[in-house]
Amino acid sequence: MGSPSPTAYRPYRQGLGRAILLGLELLVAADIIRTVAVAPTFRSVGVLAGIVLIRTFLSFSLEVELEGRWPWQSRKPTTPAVTDR
Repeated sequence: MGSPSPTAYRPYRQGLGRAILLGLELLVAADIIRTVAVAPTFRSVGVLAGIVLIRTFLSFSLEVELEGRWPWQSRKPTTPAVTDR
């Protein structure tokens, strides 16, 4: 038997990565709400800032891995443009 097709693996990998990104965003929102709902202290705000910074870095690096390019790079067209004449 041959190895699995890369085209079958890529959609699964992208779906899983997008689910992880959504989970990270929900966790950041939950931490912000928890910090605001409870009496915020400088310590809790500092911890929140650290958590948000780490999760933002994780989200950024996961997005780069999924897209295969830096956010400021232009997208490569997947299909050639078709013009009707």
